Amino acid sequence: MVEVISFVALAAGLIIGLGAFGACIGIGIMGSKYLESAARQPELMNELQTKMFLLAGLIDAAFIIGTGIALWFATANPFLGQLAAVAGK
Repeated sequence: MVEVISFVALAAGLIIGLGAFGACIGIGIMGSKYLESAARQPELMNELQTKMFLLAGLIDAAFIIGTGIALWFATANPFLGQLAAVAGK
């Protein structure tokens, strides 16, 4: 039972860490492409800025959903009940 709890903690850490890493890389690439396109065509800067902030919100939302799922597994693990039932037999 201790092994399952430790694996859940490890998985939650990986979900949060890799999600944060991916979100940071994605926002960094998107920001650099925004600056590059705004330098090429300054007249489109307002439209591009609106789209960039919309996409930044979506990228952050995906990371926050992953964090929520990881914390749900870490605090209210649905697998522990099944494991206790198997161990009790």
